[in-house]
Amino acid sequence: MGRPSKALLDRERIGATALALVDEDGDFSVPRIARRLGVQTASVYHHVDGRAGIVELLRVQVSAAIDLTTLDLRPWDTALEAWARSYRAAFAAHPRTILLLTTSQVAAPEVLAQYERAVALLLDSGFPPAAAMPLLTAVENVVLGSVLDLAAPETVWDPNADTPRLAEALRAAGPGRTDAAFDLALTALLTRARTLLP
Repeated sequence: MGRPSKALLDRERIGATALALVDEDGDFSVPRIARRLGVQTASVYHHVDGRAGIVELLRVQVSAAIDLTTLDLRPWDTALEAWARSYRAAFAAHPRTILLLTTSQVAAPEVLAQYERAVALLLDSGFPPAAAMPLLTAVENVVLGSVLDLAAPETVWDPNADTPRLAEALRAAGPGRTDAAFDLALTALLTRARTLLP
């Protein structure tokens, strides 16, 4: 019998399977990935460096959906806003990856290259080096916090609690509360960022 025309296992399939498991259950394990792919656990380890390697595959899978052309836009605030919105959309599709990805070091070259481009945008636009990382981190905080808000239950607060003012505010905000909150936070962040330019 000849060799299969396509490899039964590769890093892309491992990453996609891990992502599906995280989307379903919030986590993954190498044995579960192997079972789902119909291979031995040891076979998975031939392609990745353990759990940390699979977390990086998850990072690559999710980050691939971020539109990097947004970082070529000008002026800088247009680029940063567009990148933040694309970033949010990519993670909104996979909110359960956030805990895994934010608690491990970024090592994937393609993801590091994206951060390099974002920092270059800020530095080339005149931001002092000391302001670049706090600003980039603040954008991520707004984006990822908003994604967690999107993934939260529709009714976060107890509707039977004796909180009439809270109930009034929630009714007034309507179903677009999360998007409105993201727009408010991102606009406020960009407004403050403009003051950091010399």
